[in-house]
Amino acid sequence: MLAHLLLIIIVPGTWTVLEALPPLPTGPHALHIFLSLAFQNFTMVDILAWSVLDDIVLAALRKYTWEIIYLQPWVYPSLSVAEWEYLQDLFKIYVHNFILLLNRDAEKYHEPYPFVYQSMTGCDLYPNGSYTKFYRLGYNGQDLITFDVDKGLWEKQSRENVATRIEMDFNSFTGFSATLQELLNFTCVDHMKKFILVGKEDLQRQVKPMAVVFARVPGPVNLLLVCHVTGFYPRPVRVDWLRDGQEVPPGPELNSTLTLPNADLTYQLHSFLAVAPHDGHSYACRVQHSSLGGRSLLVPWVPERPKTQHIMWIFIVIILITVVAIAGARWWRRRRN
Repeated sequence: MLAHLLLIIIVPGTWTVLEALPPLPTGPHALHIFLSLAFQNFTMVDILAWSVLDDIVLAALRKYTWEIIYLQPWVYPSLSVAEWEYLQDLFKIYVHNFILLLNRDAEKYHEPYPFVYQSMTGCDLYPNGSYTKFYRLGYNGQDLITFDVDKGLWEKQSRENVATRIEMDFNSFTGFSATLQELLNFTCVDHMKKFILVGKEDLQRQVKPMAVVFARVPGPVNLLLVCHVTGFYPRPVRVDWLRDGQEVPPGPELNSTLTLPNADLTYQLHSFLAVAPHDGHSYACRVQHSSLGGRSLLVPWVPERPKTQHIMWIFIVIILITVVAIAGARWWRRRRN
């Protein structure tokens, strides 16, 4: 049924021929589509779907009508109205029949609800013009099956019975597999190239990072230096620690968080270095990013003075103020007399 319904709209002449395009911006690019189906019971399925070009969300699926929501102003003009209508109809049929298939499998083999299926599909384009394409399907957070685009075959990635059943079902849908091959081999890359050209200002924007270094005291015998780097775009960044001007080599004293997104479409991360207090060395955090034009952002760590020194300086200042006040009072009395 899935294959038959898909083939209804796959007719000769529906594929768009990519016209001659200007040179693409350098650098690898990725166009990925994500789908999440959370089956609460036989009749209730929560659906989430969205597409991403590199790290920019292009579009999402409206929850109840399954219509495409365009999240960047340049996305919709990138393709013709007919192309968008074709993709939307294709996706609706795919999701509808996918849900029927999975519900039928759960009912037949008494799979307990709730359960979640997640898929990721798309293509990656490299500077030399080569590209890769893929389709992966997961079940309850575990890899289930993948699609070999070149062979047109589905291969299970798990020993679970559900993986064997879904692999057999999908391999029986030869029309669906042929459609997916066409989409991944041609349509995905062709559309990605159009998106890249139209959205190149967003894809090529450069935002310089900001960084601050401070220390935490996790224990009585060591300090944890923290370099917080934030506000940068694009995502790739390199953060190193320098000890007396020399790069600290990899080791157990070094650690880092993942690069995480900010709300303003920039990124942040934390880098950590464990050191001994008062070891006599100087430390600095070095940030390298494409927005810096080949230069580095160097942020030294300035150790805080001990509290006893602060108290001593406060005491000295109070004494000086007192002495000046007494001297001023005596001078004023002499002038008055």
